[in-house]
Order: sequence, then C-alpha cells, then structure tokens
Amino acid sequence: MSLSLWTYCAVATMQPGAAHAYGLIDDAALVVDGSMLRWVGPRRDLPADLLNRCTHQHDAAGALITPGLIDCHTHLVYGGDRSHEFELRLNGASYEEIAQSGGGIVSTVLATRTASPEALTAQAQRRLQQLLAEGVTTLEIKSGYGLDLAQERKCLQVARTLGQSNAVAIRTTFLGAHAVPPEFAGRTDDYLDEVLRMLPVLHAEGLVDAVDAFCERIAFSPAQIARLFDAARALGLPMKLHAEQLSDSGGAQLAARFGATSCDHLEWLSDAGAAAMAAVHSVAVLLPGAFYFLRETKLPPVDLLRCHQVPIAIATDSNPGSSPCTSLLLMLNMACTLFRLTPEEALAGVTRHAAQALGLTDRGVLAPGLRADFVLWDVQRPAQLSYALGANPCRQTIFNGTPR
Repeated sequence: MSLSLWTYCAVATMQPGAAHAYGLIDDAALVVDGSMLRWVGPRRDLPADLLNRCTHQHDAAGALITPGLIDCHTHLVYGGDRSHEFELRLNGASYEEIAQSGGGIVSTVLATRTASPEALTAQAQRRLQQLLAEGVTTLEIKSGYGLDLAQERKCLQVARTLGQSNAVAIRTTFLGAHAVPPEFAGRTDDYLDEVLRMLPVLHAEGLVDAVDAFCERIAFSPAQIARLFDAARALGLPMKLHAEQLSDSGGAQLAARFGATSCDHLEWLSDAGAAAMAAVHSVAVLLPGAFYFLRETKLPPVDLLRCHQVPIAIATDSNPGSSPCTSLLLMLNMACTLFRLTPEEALAGVTRHAAQALGLTDRGVLAPGLRADFVLWDVQRPAQLSYALGANPCRQTIFNGTPR
C-alpha cells in the first residue's frame, strides 16, 4: 500500500489533553496509509524511513487541517416543508400549540408518507450536498417521519442509499417514537406497541444503527420510553434521547440508566440529570439551530455541563420544523454566540465529542491508527471556523483517505 504525505499545513488534531489548544501543531505533517492515518506530528519529527516510503506528496499550501466534521443529530430525510408554521410562530403560536392543533411533526409525517422514495432521496441529496460542501464526513440521519413500518423502512432505506452513493459515512437511527401518528391519536400506548413491533423487523433488515425517542409531554413519557429502551438493549443497539427540550421530564436520568450515548437538546436539564449523564459518559448534544429558530429563551445549562465534565457536542438538528439548517459551520458560530461556548469547545463538539455521541471511536481526532477523514481550510487559526457568518473556507475534504 502506497503512503501519502501532506505537508506545509497546521493541524488541529483535537486530541484531548493536548499541550496546546485544539491540539494544534504548526508546520505539521500527516502520513496516510490507505484509509488510515499512519503518522501525525511536527514535520521536523517525521521519521526519514517513513518519508522515503511516501509515494504521493501533497503541498497543503498553508491550510489548516482538522478532523472531518461530524453532524451527530439530523432528520435529513423528510417530505414537504413547514414554512407556514414559521409564520404562525411569528404571529404568536407556540411550538406545542401548533403540534396540538395537528401541525408540527405530524404534518411532516403526512408529507413524507405521500412522497416516493425517489423524491425523498432527491430532496435529501440536496441537503446532504450542502453539509458535505462544509467538510462533513460523518452524519447521523434519524427516521421518525414515517411512523408505520412501511414508511419508517422507506426513510431508513433512503438514508442508507445516501450513504452508498456519496463519500460520507451515515449512521441511521430509528426514531419511531418521535410522535403519535393520526391513526393512533389519543392511544399513545397502543402506538408504542406498534413501535416495539417495528424495531426488531427493521433491525433484522440491517437498517438500524441506534434507537432514539422524544421524551416530552407532547410526545412520550419516561415510562413509555423505558419499554422501548428495554427492547433496544435486548437487540444490542445503542440508545439516544431527545430530552429536556421543553420541560424537565427526567429524560436524562432515564437515558443514563440505559447507558445512552447521548442526550440531545437539554435546555431544561437539571443538576441530577447532568450528574447522571456524567456517570455513564453520555454526551450532551446541543442544538443551537432549534434554539434560535424557535426563539427559545431557556439556555441549556452549559456551566452545569462543564461542572460535571459532560462532553458537549454540537449538531444542526436539520429538520423542517425547528431547524431547517444545513450548515454545521453556522452552528459553530451559534454555539459560541448563543450558548457562550468557546471556539475550541465548539470545534470539539463537531469532531471529537460528536464522534463519541455516535459511539464511534475511530474518528473525530487526528491520530495514527484512526480514519483518514480530514478537511483542509483556507484559514490561519481554528477560531476562524466559528467566527465568520455565512463563510465556507473549506478547500478540500479527504474522506477515508481519498480526496472527495
């Protein structure tokens, strides 16, 4: 296998506990062996025997190199849009009021059910391309807009198709417990029985990498979600949870009891919830796009998360109702300006901690033995990635060792 050398660059390795912020190495070198990183460090320290084996040499021309970005929470596959609900909210209606009147998630379910797989693929492909253009190399796609077996299967198959036809790693998450569909209105427990029937079927078909649920008063209770998580655990599937977005329902404690890899949203997270997450090393996935779009005023307790040393990830939450966004770089800026994260925390949130939120240990930092997923940026300092609004300084993305 031939080796490739990348030089004349600075590298933000994002290694935890590094001596310098961002794990930054000036005048660095990276050696790529197939799909893996063989060596990362100061160029002056590159072993001569390794240099002599490099058959391809790339001049990065002063670029900053970071790990490939990871969007660890998206709902990328759906039909229609909800711009009319945007108008309703601007005229005073709340997210909950819209959902209770038949809008919200259920309206997207109806649009998704009537869309063909080809139409869903084409729409999601356009969204995906915008994320890839900003250096995203791994992302999660949740189902949850089908809410019956055939429709959930359709959405998960579209997500798999996107991963097969693009240079990106896609993790699929079954979110059947996202909302109660119209045919089960007023019968949440009966619908949950249906979700429990769907899960083993979709898992047996190879469509499910993880299981998620929406724990909220307008969705599912902790007791109901515990039934789903029992089933997920029996299948050996990792779990995630939409928790404490609109109220403190104790979802974080429930998720921690099941060893969930992440809890997401968390505006109403309590001290007890943060402590429970810390005990099982669960990641807090913050979603500034939804916070901004819904004009929320309750900030996620970032200082509490820091105090308990809970890892913080950042994601787009790309979806039609609360975060119609396909820019992870914009989320970096919002995480800093709205939630007061530092630029280093924000960048860790879309690299190292985002990988942890997906249960992936082979990416998110640049180190020998890990995947060769990295991005060349036309910036001088890592903080510039969080600084500029609407800018995209991505010059080139390397996915699995191959330029994209």
